[in-house]
Amino acid sequence: VQLQASGGGLVQAGGSLRLSCAARTSSSYAMGWFRQAPGKEREFVAAISWNGGSTIYADSMKSRLTISRDNAKNTVYLQMNSLKPEDTAVYYCAARSEYWHSTSVNAYNYWGQGTLVTVSS
Repeated sequence: VQLQASGGGLVQAGGSLRLSCAARTSSSYAMGWFRQAPGKEREFVAAISWNGGSTIYADSMKSRLTISRDNAKNTVYLQMNSLKPEDTAVYYCAARSEYWHSTSVNAYNYWGQGTLVTVSS
């Protein structure tokens, strides 16, 4: 499974970004977004079940996020609003060959290359 993340960039605090993750597969996978800031461990952001029927978010960000997917396009999206400087990180999309999503890094089999989000104050 190949994953291609895009949509990152430089945004001012309070702004919004929509990240996309295109998956080159015809199989059904639960998908997740994680992020990693410099000097920190990779952490969970959001995840969605393979048919989009269930979603889960990091508690610290849940009011500002929406994860969605379009299986006809094999693409998962992460809408991020009210961005803060502490949201600056490389954001990674990941896939797991299960119906249900997971918040654990170790539960995902496939990873994209990451897209950098920089939020200026």
